[in-house]
Amino acid sequence: MRIMLCLLLSAMVWAQNDPGKAAASSTIPAPAATLVIPAGTKVPLALQHAVSTKGAREGDSVYAKTTFPIAVNDRVLVPVGTYVQGKISRVERGGHVKGRAEVLIHFTTMVYPSGYTVMLPGALDSLPGAERSSVKDSEGTIQEDSDTGKKAEKTAETAGTGAAIGGISAGSWKGAGIGAGAGAAVGTAIGFFKRGNDVRLEAGTTVEMVIQREVPLDASRIARN
Repeated sequence: MRIMLCLLLSAMVWAQNDPGKAAASSTIPAPAATLVIPAGTKVPLALQHAVSTKGAREGDSVYAKTTFPIAVNDRVLVPVGTYVQGKISRVERGGHVKGRAEVLIHFTTMVYPSGYTVMLPGALDSLPGAERSSVKDSEGTIQEDSDTGKKAEKTAETAGTGAAIGGISAGSWKGAGIGAGAGAAVGTAIGFFKRGNDVRLEAGTTVEMVIQREVPLDASRIARN
């Protein structure tokens, strides 16, 4: 009985000190640390190609690249040079009489320099690099600035030219009046048949994306440098 007890105790000690068992336990990977890009984070981007309501179609892809690092708690979560892909969700050209050109872009994917790919919900927040377009709502719809003033200016210019021609040909104020009326009619017709300006963002245009919901990241797949 005493011999069996000694053998049992020896087996237990050997199992606890088995190097193979210790090696096996050391290979169990530790759970990856999770980082989070907070909702509302704004990320500056540069477009990698032009976007225009003249040729764009719903579903077309949009490509951009980050231009400034985004850091949280002393850790860079989005380095410079990270690629961002999106798509055009809606596009409308400017109307002949009213209605401005609009395009809606949603960002869907972020690709790190290491190849690590993250899905995200992103929208346009502002257009610091665009001159004639602006973001009109919380969805991120880009709208071309109004050209009503230019159309009115064109109509007045055409009316003035018509008045001058009418006055010269008729030699009277009556002729000038007729010419002005005809010129105004021509100017109005030009405005009717001509579309409003298109939204056009050139390659390299700086835009700002806002992340709409928090995005979890695998810390082990983001290079610290």
